[in-house]
Amino acid sequence: MKTIVINADPKIKQEIGKLLKSAAEGAESVGSEVEYFDLYKIDMRGCMICSICKKKNKENFKCYWKDDLSPIIEKILNADTLLIGSQIFFNEPTSHYRALVERLVYCIVSYDKNYYYKGKVNVGIFYSVISPKEHFKKNVRPNLKSTEDLFKMLNGEVKVYESYKGMTSKKKTEDEIKEKEKEFEMDLKNAFEIGSELSKNKKIN
Repeated sequence: MKTIVINADPKIKQEIGKLLKSAAEGAESVGSEVEYFDLYKIDMRGCMICSICKKKNKENFKCYWKDDLSPIIEKILNADTLLIGSQIFFNEPTSHYRALVERLVYCIVSYDKNYYYKGKVNVGIFYSVISPKEHFKKNVRPNLKSTEDLFKMLNGEVKVYESYKGMTSKKKTEDEIKEKEKEFEMDLKNAFEIGSELSKNKKIN
């Protein structure tokens, strides 16, 4: 069993980093081997549409662009579980999150429909939300679904979790701060459970 954890948030030690560490611990609790990557620490870019991955004489389901992200994509496609997280920034996940999705998905689809990815990778997506919950649920969350659905091309279960620990608003009282901390403790427990649950299922080829 193999779980790949991807932190796509530039603030690597804040909410998303903590949630992903907890999710990784959940994966380890069921015996999965975990590898953890911070995208903002590596040399990477979005898909360059070089289309080498589409050539008939090349190995399928592999990104050929020469940077630090390509071997991580290969690890994802050979894993059982992917746990990925990002802050929601201007109503979207970060640019590095979107770049990974571009590269990952482009190399597993075909122009002529002769091949598609046949493996199975479960995916857990974690968001850190700074806008009010009502605004996020109504105006932002529906727009994220199209990107989330791309992960279904990995043929596994997809779970999405939102944390509102970083939500900005008027100056908080001491009681409000304590309540937020209590909510985040529950977020961490839920992240652990998601990491555990998604890493239990064995890979089906």
